[in-house]
Amino acid sequence: MEDSQRHTCLKLEISARNDSGTQEVERIFVKGTWYSSRFHLAITDGLNAWTCTASEEEIEERASQWDQPVVEYIDLAEKYLGFQQPGSVYGYSDAGGGCKRLSWTFEKGGIKLEWRWKCQPSPNSKKTTADILDFLMDANIRLSEEVVRKTDSFERLKGEAEKCLAQSEELSKEKAEFESEIYTKFIGVLNTKKSKLRELRDRLSKQKSAEVPEEESTDKTESFDEESDGGKSEEESEKKLVGTSKNVPPSRSRGRKRK
Repeated sequence: MEDSQRHTCLKLEISARNDSGTQEVERIFVKGTWYSSRFHLAITDGLNAWTCTASEEEIEERASQWDQPVVEYIDLAEKYLGFQQPGSVYGYSDAGGGCKRLSWTFEKGGIKLEWRWKCQPSPNSKKTTADILDFLMDANIRLSEEVVRKTDSFERLKGEAEKCLAQSEELSKEKAEFESEIYTKFIGVLNTKKSKLRELRDRLSKQKSAEVPEEESTDKTESFDEESDGGKSEEESEKKLVGTSKNVPPSRSRGRKRK
């Protein structure tokens, strides 16, 4: 089974001195092809090209020197050659015989370390440079298409969001109008109920105030009648007693004669 591969391309701007001793910035492109236990680098400055093929044996040897697993060594190299890391010092210097030495620094455990890889002149600089440019063009096209898709998706979502916002505002307005109408009707009904309750209360108060004097006069009349009846019955009983005493003949006292 063939190893899965990943591709990266890094643009490096490296300060270096030219043959006359003047400081200048050198720009190079580093294309990396990464496998599980090896990698391949293609480098160009636009005029010349170089390649670096790191075999499994070399990777294993260097990883053991740094006390690292092979996978960790590959991942760390891809990290620094896939994206330019801040704080890292990159170098691309002559190594004699047309070769170049690519280097970069990193920190591990508070110690600044440096990795170096020797790059050989490409047997076909034109093809190597063209391959790097093709990769950059394809990547640019993919990114442009992705940007277009993301932009279209954003515009579509923006339009839907504006529609939802308009609907939300319309619903909020209708809700406010509905609540205002309901509250107005409710207040009218409530005021009508209050008016009827006050009217009933006033009627009830009037009825109570009218019933109280009639009861008092009725009670007084009944008590006066009872007193009149009581006086008449006493007079009648006295008259009867007097009449009875007149009709009874006087009793004669009788007594035994003593012998």
